[in-house]
Amino acid sequence: MNSPSNPTKSLVKLNERSLGQLSDRVRVPRYDRSAVTPGIVHIGVGGFHRAHQALYMDNYLEQNPGSDWAICGVGLLEFDQKMRDALESQDCLYTLVERSPQGDNARVIGPITQFLFAPDDREAVIETLADPQCRIVTLTITEGGYYVVEGTGEFDVNHPTIQHDLQNPEQPYGVYGFITAALKRRRDRGIKPFTVLSCDNIQGNGDMVGRMLTTFANLQNPELSRWIQENVAFPNCMVDRITPATTPGDLEMVANQFDLDDAWPVVAEPFLQWVVEDRFCNDRPDWESVGVQMTDDVYPYEMMKIRLLNTSHLLLGYLGSLKGYTYAHEAMADAQIRQAIERLMDEVTPTLHPVPGIDVTQYKQTLVERFSNPKIRDQLARLCLNSSAKLPKWALGSIRDKLEQNGSIDYLSLTIAAWFRYLSGNDDQGQAMPIDDPMADTLTERARAGGKDPMPLLNLTDVFGDLSQSVRFVEAVTQHLHHLHESGTEATLAKLL
Repeated sequence: MNSPSNPTKSLVKLNERSLGQLSDRVRVPRYDRSAVTPGIVHIGVGGFHRAHQALYMDNYLEQNPGSDWAICGVGLLEFDQKMRDALESQDCLYTLVERSPQGDNARVIGPITQFLFAPDDREAVIETLADPQCRIVTLTITEGGYYVVEGTGEFDVNHPTIQHDLQNPEQPYGVYGFITAALKRRRDRGIKPFTVLSCDNIQGNGDMVGRMLTTFANLQNPELSRWIQENVAFPNCMVDRITPATTPGDLEMVANQFDLDDAWPVVAEPFLQWVVEDRFCNDRPDWESVGVQMTDDVYPYEMMKIRLLNTSHLLLGYLGSLKGYTYAHEAMADAQIRQAIERLMDEVTPTLHPVPGIDVTQYKQTLVERFSNPKIRDQLARLCLNSSAKLPKWALGSIRDKLEQNGSIDYLSLTIAAWFRYLSGNDDQGQAMPIDDPMADTLTERARAGGKDPMPLLNLTDVFGDLSQSVRFVEAVTQHLHHLHESGTEATLAKLL
């Protein structure tokens, strides 16, 4: 991110020393940051972590000054160098702006007190994880960062990163290599293990990361793998907050509205939710005191969120992009798209379990309002990003359940067909749409080869497993895809609605 340039304004460069110079419209940390120490190591510091978990911890440190629950951020990828540079230039401070039609609220967030860039010093990351002070390791490494073969749910043992880490246990590249190396040191030194808490949008994220990590460790050191299985906790959790990628326009907004020069602010909607399974093998903060829902069973909450919000985001991204829109709120203002999203949610609802304390009808109405928030300017391209990793985790479970229930799959199959049409690379007006996906080459090649025939894509077992064996599902996708190619998105929706 580049700093905003506005010669007519005197901007305050954000750092620890400048906090007292900020506008009174910017809330700043109400605790002594030099008196807190990190008990959490977070891997994958991006916009979502900074708008979500770090905000909860900011609130926690305000209530518990001098606490040992600050955050040490870790970046494993070369890409993370940009985040390191931005944060280090600002003493790890950054601005969070909550945006709604009612107004913008800015707040400087302070619980990240250190950032380690693994490619520069892998040993420092392992030692920080092995330190007794670290009691929780949290992760936002995206759906594709867990090395899961999508169609089978198996561990991707042949991935080059995994192969490297198995052979170089003291110089790892990937998340499992670092965590396993640190847990080995903790075991050898007689130190209690840390809890591993995935905060990514994956159903059963804790169960999944536990399974993948112990599989990795077993390939490297079976005895250590047994120790991890017996001693390390992997709670499931559900996270929710719409957090678009930061744009140059956001930097300008922070400069113009709040007289603040921030290298990488983050913007988010006002809505915020975190539901965590209370299953830890070491200490944890009193998260209940800052609004985290601690529970014995996250499953109904995460199922509701992933199947209603995340699946709807996919359909919104594809339909909106095909119709030529750029932002989520623009697409939601299209009556056809809005109605399709509402009907998709209604179609999915019979697959959900009862959710304690949640009115699902009200929740769905809230989602429509959140998607329509014009201040967030959530780009449809972000919603479509990495669909080959997202779609199996977010949509296919609902499809399987609906087929088993012999229920309607009109809008779920439309979601798949709209993705396939999106993969052809041009919208209904003939404008190019960039496909940003780790499998982009394979996907676009098959989409173009298949055209109106979905089978080349449906036969990707890494994505769809055995769903291509369902005649009803294949017929529904084929019908939608044919209409999308022949008549366009508007006519397809008019016929369906």
